[in-house]
Amino acid sequence: VQLVESGGGLVQPGASLRLSCAASGGTLSSYNMGWFRQAPGKEREFVAAISYTGVNTDYADSVKDRFTCSRDNPKNTVYLQMDRVQAEDTAVYYCAARGPPYSRTYNRDPQKYDYWGQGTQVTVSS
Repeated sequence: VQLVESGGGLVQPGASLRLSCAASGGTLSSYNMGWFRQAPGKEREFVAAISYTGVNTDYADSVKDRFTCSRDNPKNTVYLQMDRVQAEDTAVYYCAARGPPYSRTYNRDPQKYDYWGQGTQVTVSS
């Protein structure tokens, strides 16, 4: 499975942005999906996850109530809606895919993911 993120860019604090993760070479409906981010000089950190059905979602405390993860399985695409962005959200954002089970613990462990995109840069600045 190949994953390609898009939608990143430069936005002002308080604005909204929607990232997309499109898959090819496989069916995303079989995978639980995660979003991670990595800021310069920092480790990659968990942002959000969504189960393969789309029923269950999970968010890092730092983005809860601001970010929303969703998916459109027929379109083989996963989304990360980012609202009220902050300077601290500046990072390269990656989507990743992994097989079952859906697990909060597994969601947050990057080593549990089998496939990764190349990342898309999000910069929040006035």
